[in-house]
Parts: sequence; C-alpha cells; structure tokens
Amino acid sequence: MISKTYYRYIWLLDTLLTSHPLTIDEINMLWENCPASDGPIPPRTFHEHRKGIKEMLGIDIECDRSKNVYYVKNPEALDKQKVAKWLLHKYSIPQGFATFNSMKDRVLLEEIPLGTTFLNPIIEAMQKNVELQVDYQRYESEQEEENLQEFHIQPYALKVFNRRWYLLGYIKEKRALRTIALDRILDLKIRRTSFELPEDFDARKYFANVVGIFVNNDLPVTKVMIRAYGTQAEYLRSTPLHKSQSEGRSKYREFAEFTYRLCITPELVSQLLAMGDKVEVLEPEELREEMKKRIYNMFNFYQ
Repeated sequence: MISKTYYRYIWLLDTLLTSHPLTIDEINMLWENCPASDGPIPPRTFHEHRKGIKEMLGIDIECDRSKNVYYVKNPEALDKQKVAKWLLHKYSIPQGFATFNSMKDRVLLEEIPLGTTFLNPIIEAMQKNVELQVDYQRYESEQEEENLQEFHIQPYALKVFNRRWYLLGYIKEKRALRTIALDRILDLKIRRTSFELPEDFDARKYFANVVGIFVNNDLPVTKVMIRAYGTQAEYLRSTPLHKSQSEGRSKYREFAEFTYRLCITPELVSQLLAMGDKVEVLEPEELREEMKKRIYNMFNFYQ
C-alpha cells in the first residue's frame, strides 16, 4: 500500500488544487473528514510535507502572508509531471467522502499496482545512484531453488504496466540491461556502491518502440496494421495501443484501420489477442501468422 506520508502529500496537493487558498486550520478541518485521517497535521509536519512535495513532484505550496493562507503556486507544473498526475488520479479521494468506509461495497476501486513493497528504497537508490542487492524469484517455478537469484542491479528507471511495477537496470552479473518485476523481489538492500547513469540514457526512448516492458534491441521497428470492429475502434481512438497509432483516412461504418510503427513482441501479441474477435491483424504477415497460431492453440483447448 502507499505510505501514509505519501498519501498525505497527495491529499494535501489535491485539496489545494481543488479548493480556494486555505489556512492550516481549514486544511485540518478537511483532513479530519478524510478516511485516512489519523489526527490533525501539526504545523511542523505540514511544512515538512510542503518540502517533500517540492522535492518529489516539483510543485510549490506557497503562503500568502497577507491572509495567512496556502495555495499551489505553479499548478501548470502538473502538465509536465506525468508521475504527479498519475499519483493524483490513482490515489485521490473526492472531497466530501467522509463516509467512504461505509460505502466500500458501492465504491469499487481498481487494485493498486503490484510490487510496491520495495518501491521506496528503489526510488531512494535511484536518487542517490547507488546499487541494489536483490533476491529474486523467477516466474518459471516457485518450488525450485535454482529459480532463486541474487544479483546486483544499478536502478535506471521504473515503469508500470498491467498493474505491475517493473524496474529497469543494469545487472552486473549479466552485464546487460534487464527489466525485473518488483512483485518477484523477495528481499532488497541498498548498497554503498555508486554508479554513473549513462548520459545518453532516456527511459522514454528505451521503451519507445514497444508495448509493455519487453525490449530486444535486435528486433526491427515494423509497420503493423490492424482492423478494429464496432466499439473497439472507438476504444482505440480514446486509448491508443501505442503512441505511434494513426488512423487511415478511409471511413467505414463497420470498422476502422489503425497503423503503428513498433517492434513485434510477445506483449504486443497478448494485447491484440485480448481484444478478441474485435480486432484483425492485416500486416505484417509474420504477425498475422503468429495470431493464427495462438488462436488455433486456444481453439484446441475447447475441443
């Protein structure tokens, strides 16, 4: 679960963004109605939270001393802070939910991403550019001891995909960049050994040509065209499969055709299969054949 301190950061920022400037007393009155409230926020803690929000999200909470009220000085910074936006959207609870707990059977929330246990020390190691020692359980079999690994990783970046946290980093034992799932980490320790993040490293560029977290530099960027039927076309318009998505100019009532430039990975195939009979791969032929193979195997399960 998200820590109480981070929750208060998010709640405080969300409150000041959605309300007029507030005094500390007014902030505490609202905080007392929050389901996560554990008592008033002392002035010293409040100012520590202001500092934490500035350091973590780059957002300034300033005081208008003429009225002794606090406000968000630079709300436009949220447009450049995808992490801050994600946190606000993911964890903010609407104002006035004083009876939230009593409504838990009628207000259904999506589960938070898996693997948050070690999130804080990983972020700390990323800030300090120091290595992590990790005990890791691979997916193959939780029963076999050979699937338990200990390695040292230089943490480069974090990514969320399909409600799971992943860490991208340079694993010294493998001498290569790898992505690991945080929910498979059994234990983790911050080491004192520092490392230099490559100057040309860009996390967005690293994952730019894939859907998901699997990256293979030997895979070419390929043109992929799909045909989406019915409401699936509207869904793809509102939630693109990949940032390279473009729609054909021709307009059809029954379907729409979308084109992408990306690498063909197992995760792309899985995402397309998840759309069922609402999507057809038109090209390339190799992807179309892979879809046929997977669909045939699925069909055999029901024979």
